[in-house]
Amino acid sequence: MNLRDRRASLLVEKIALLRECIRTPVMIARGERGVWQRRYWEHTIRDEDDYAAHMDYVHFNPVKHGLVSSKVADWPHSTFRQAVTKGFYPAQWAAEDGVMEGEFGE
Repeated sequence: MNLRDRRASLLVEKIALLRECIRTPVMIARGERGVWQRRYWEHTIRDEDDYAAHMDYVHFNPVKHGLVSSKVADWPHSTFRQAVTKGFYPAQWAAEDGVMEGEFGE
C-alpha cells in the first residue's frame, strides 16, 4: 500500500467514524444514517452541463432566498467572484432582473 492509498483509506475510515458519531438518538430511532437531512441526498455530477447547472444553483440561491437584493456578487460568502475572475461567468450574470429560469440542480 502506498502513501496515497493509505491516506485515502484513513480518510474513508475517519468519515465513517464521524458519520456514526453525529447520529442523534432521534436519527438512530428512525434508522437514519449519515449527515444529510431526510429530504436531501448526495448527487454525483454526471457531466459538464450538470456541473454548470449546480454551480448556477449555488450562486443564485442567496438571491432566490432574499439574502441579497438582486446581484449574485453581493453575497459575501460566494465563490461567484472567483468564477468571474477565472472567466466562467460574466460579471453581470443574473444581475439584470434577479430572475433566473431553469432547474439549477434541484
